Order: sequence, then C-alpha cells, then structure tokens
Amino acid sequence: MPARPARETLPYRDCAGIAVFNSDGNVFIGRRKWEGDPEASAESGAPWQMPQGGIDKGEDPLKAALRELHEETNISSVSLLAEAPEWIYYDLPDDELGVALKGKYRGQRQRWFAFAFTGNDSEIDVLTPGGGKHPAEFDAWRWERLSRTPGLIVPFKKDAYDKVVAAFSDIPQRFTHA
Repeated sequence: MPARPARETLPYRDCAGIAVFNSDGNVFIGRRKWEGDPEASAESGAPWQMPQGGIDKGEDPLKAALRELHEETNISSVSLLAEAPEWIYYDLPDDELGVALKGKYRGQRQRWFAFAFTGNDSEIDVLTPGGGKHPAEFDAWRWERLSRTPGLIVPFKKDAYDKVVAAFSDIPQRFTHA
C-alpha cells in the first residue's frame, strides 16, 4: 500500500459552489450518486449537497459556477443574487487524503454564488444533464431550507456549509417578504 502524501504538500483545488434558490426561498440539493463516490460510505449513505465543481485554469469563477450548474443539473435559467465575501475551504479527512479528488488535493477552496432560479422545475434534469452530454453526478434532487444543508452534507464539509449558510442567510427572507 503506497504511503499517503503529507497534507501540507498538497494544494487546494479551486472550485465553484452554487446555491440556487427557488421562489419559496429554498435551495436546490442533489443526492450524490453512490457508486464510486469517495464522499459516500456505507455508514452515511449517499450525501446531499448543492452543486459544485472545479474552476478550470484561467476560468472566471462566476462562469465556472454557471457551467458547473448546467453540467450537473441542466439548470440555466438563473439570475445572480450574491457572491460569498471570501473563499470557503474544506479539508479532506485523513483516510481520503491521496484518494479523493484524484489524490492531487488536500481539499477545496470554494467560491460560492447564490442564484435565483427563474425557470420551471421541468428544466432540472440530474439524470441526463445537457441532454446526456454530461455524466450524472446526482441520482435525485429536491428543494430544501438553506439552514438544513449543513446537516445533510458529508461531515467533513459541515464547517464549509455553515459558512455558506452564514453568507447567504438573508436570501430566503427576500423571497418570503417580497
């Protein structure tokens, strides 16, 4: 068994995170596909999360967020509401270091964006996003209260999701008090 790399020697992967709010002020969450997912375990089952994905070298984080949102959910009918004020980090647990994220990273440095969903739920397709042009990362989805998302994510991402909730906590009230 090869030795795991030292945490300090690995960089963070730049990533865009996306909170999509519907007209009720709830956010889109998808259930990660179970098979081959290092973030799922027999104990925790497949976790729920908001869409996220890597920022390509030289890519603008907002453009990456829109690209990843479409690739994972088929959603393109959105308008920007807010951007988190700072990068949000999470570290992989020791047993996933050198395994998850292709073994190249210690965790992720995420730039989070909040969008209003301006389309209909029929636009959402997590099983064959982009008409099947993109591999499915989720096997189910639903709308959920933002405040509940830290309890639905894999435990090692909970602190990051707490920061996302803090950054966007005023957004649900915009919908319910409009």
